Amino acid sequence: MRRLLRTAWDLPAAAGAPAHVWRDGVLVGVLVVLAVVEALVRPDLPWRWATLAIELAVLPTLLWRRTRPGQMTALAFGTLFVFDTIRGFAGLRPTDTYVIAGLLILIYALARWGSGRAIALGGAVVAATMIRAFTVDPIGLQNTIGGIAVVAVCVALGVIFRTIDAARRQRLERVRLEERARLARDLHDTVAHHVSAIAVRAQAGILTGAADPAAARDALRVIEGEATQTLREMRAMVGMLREGGIAPLAPTAALSDLPALAAVPGEPRVALEMHGDPAPVPPAVGAAAYRIVQEAITNSRRHARGATLIAVTVTVGAGEVGIRVVDDGRGGGARGQGFGLAGMSERAALHGGSCTAGPGAGGWIVEARLPFGDDR
Repeated sequence: MRRLLRTAWDLPAAAGAPAHVWRDGVLVGVLVVLAVVEALVRPDLPWRWATLAIELAVLPTLLWRRTRPGQMTALAFGTLFVFDTIRGFAGLRPTDTYVIAGLLILIYALARWGSGRAIALGGAVVAATMIRAFTVDPIGLQNTIGGIAVVAVCVALGVIFRTIDAARRQRLERVRLEERARLARDLHDTVAHHVSAIAVRAQAGILTGAADPAAARDALRVIEGEATQTLREMRAMVGMLREGGIAPLAPTAALSDLPALAAVPGEPRVALEMHGDPAPVPPAVGAAAYRIVQEAITNSRRHARGATLIAVTVTVGAGEVGIRVVDDGRGGGARGQGFGLAGMSERAALHGGSCTAGPGAGGWIVEARLPFGDDR
């Protein structure tokens, strides 16, 4: 149960939440007009102008219901809770205008777009508002069940559409990964073919070079042509594998980039110690070490509760890069359940190394070793 609650609490916000569009402005505008009309045609409505002012204050929260569902739901229903409490002290019923029903859209948006924390925040405020309304102004069991059912339908619709969208994104991701795998196989076959031709021609040039320089020159020309064709085809396929079209040119991450990574602002802060000379470390191993440190820092900043420091120690020894990342936060048990640790382990294993993560003395500890010597 505790793990289930923790998973729900850490639920990320739904992907692809759009900012408010013109339809949102139209929706709010229509509700504002209806609120004014209702205040004018219902002179028997207690505190109708104060009620209208509250409605005009909370209706704009619908504009940000997707990008900030938790805050907007808490703000709108919290305002109603306070206003109804004041009305209750005056002996009046809770706000009973028809336009307030438009705020049910916030409950739908909370379930559709909100993170676990946002759902907990907004849901608590909505529940408190409903409990107060049902207890202070009893409306009968049938009407109470009906009100709860309406809210439940809004939540269910949000969950359904969220699930459908998540399933669609997973299908698209699976298709994309399958296509990337096919392209990777094609890339391997293409490069292997051309490299084999280059190797054969190079061997022929070596054998005939001393006796027939012209044959050696012919071999070099063939090698040049094969290499040019290989680069051309490889660039075309790699361009297809990259996200979002052609990626900007940038140097590969290396150990020398770690100070800049540690200097990136964020909480908790990062303290970096580097020992040894990184010059002998091959670029591939240096890039893997950088990504492992980057992932460890990201995990700590996302999941370490109460952490104040992330201590990163990188040691370059005899044929090996050692990494140790320690944060002083609490509740690190869930951090090993995602894809971060699997990705770090895969990067380390690719170079014949290892990576482990778990609680230890002083906090959550990530340790990795990446050999790069000839004795790997």
